[in-house]
Amino acid sequence: MTQCAGRGALLARSPAPGSVRYYGPGSAAAGRRQADQDGRPGKRYGSRDFRYGVTAAVRRRVFLSRTAGTAGAAAFGLAGCGSGASSGGTVRLSVLAASYGDTVGSPIVDRWHEFIAAFEKKHANIRIALELVPIEKIDRTLADRVKAGREPDIAQSYVFADYAAAGRLYRADDLFSLTAQADFLTPFARAGELNFTEYGIPFLASTPRLFYHKGHFARAGLSGPPTSWSELRAAAQALKAVGVPIPYGLQFGPEAAEDEALAWMLGAGGGYGGQTGYDFVREPNAEALLWVKEQLVAPGLVSTDPARFSRTAAYAAFLKGEVGMMPAHPMLLKAADRAGVPYGHTGFPMKGGGAAAPVGLSDWLMAFKRNGHRRECAAFLASLYSDRAATRFAQGQGTLPVTVSASRELRSQPSQRALWPFIDQMPKAEFHPVGKSSWPRIRDTLRRRIGAAVMPGGAPRALLKSLQEEAERAEAAHPEGGTG
Repeated sequence: MTQCAGRGALLARSPAPGSVRYYGPGSAAAGRRQADQDGRPGKRYGSRDFRYGVTAAVRRRVFLSRTAGTAGAAAFGLAGCGSGASSGGTVRLSVLAASYGDTVGSPIVDRWHEFIAAFEKKHANIRIALELVPIEKIDRTLADRVKAGREPDIAQSYVFADYAAAGRLYRADDLFSLTAQADFLTPFARAGELNFTEYGIPFLASTPRLFYHKGHFARAGLSGPPTSWSELRAAAQALKAVGVPIPYGLQFGPEAAEDEALAWMLGAGGGYGGQTGYDFVREPNAEALLWVKEQLVAPGLVSTDPARFSRTAAYAAFLKGEVGMMPAHPMLLKAADRAGVPYGHTGFPMKGGGAAAPVGLSDWLMAFKRNGHRRECAAFLASLYSDRAATRFAQGQGTLPVTVSASRELRSQPSQRALWPFIDQMPKAEFHPVGKSSWPRIRDTLRRRIGAAVMPGGAPRALLKSLQEEAERAEAAHPEGGTG
């Protein structure tokens, strides 16, 4: 076992089942302590606000990271005790990551090159071979590489469950120390699980909030954002009355309709399912889609064709002043500032009032076993998830860090005040069932059909029944797809 003070520390593999391990109450790993003791899934203690729920071990880790390092690595806060590579040779670590262009912030290639330069300075025996692929091609590129037997050591993707089910991936506890695992925000770590074991490592995460145009709200005589669905409908009616082209920006187009749909379902007390399986047909889901159909679409309070109105188009319309309110991610903040749009944002409302649980979104990193570079992957990831590296990646892409310590770091900076409400709601996030290998197929069906379901003549209940049946068939065909 290799140990050293700082974030580069690598620990040996976790103790075998049957031993008792302490992960820190409220952490992502806490609920697995009972599983280790009696061989069954343990009770989770739930998310807690990271401002109050950090364990002493994590606090010590934050302190050490802030006092360690050299000037050459200071920009990314790298610390550690060497490469972890086998003595006498240099290991080439291949990394496949996504490129976003300039659309969501500063080019991520700049962040990667800065990070890799700092990492290689501290880890002389590890050389990083980075390949950047356009985000829209990343899943297909990775699938092709795996099929050809050429999987990278570390890869970024929207999906991980198929690779985990096939036994291709290292577990998170193969890669991270126990304190590092405890530092991940609970809902994001749980979303990366297959059969209660974490394989997908959250990266570049976000949660949306309800943005609203303050100028339009003032003209419509509205004193503030809606706090319930009835207030949202009344606000949309008032916005329409003063000539706002799209009072509510309903994003049921094919780009990311599953996000908007889940926001409404969570607001009604529903969702796509849980750890026991899909549950599209629960009554709150039907109530949510029927409400959208009858209270927003039918009276013309959304775009003329919500089945084609997607996220990119909605963001562009908001920046042009054509949308009164809509859910959006923090990447919209700087764009709205540059465009001079007077905006505010609030939590997406529950039907009866109050803030609903936010939709959690994340890209995923995973480490493949094929090349046998577990220790090198672990060193790379330990550095990547240091506070400074995590916050620099997030800030450049309009996203949020996924660890308690990096979130605390970002929230302590007055210059990042605009992000604080997004950070504060992260521990409450609810996710798509990304831990199921069947989810991409079900997601694509939902994207194609949900817009039509809320249009005149559409049938939300029939859609939900169809999704449930398709999901059950897929799960029966591939039961190893997981319950996580």
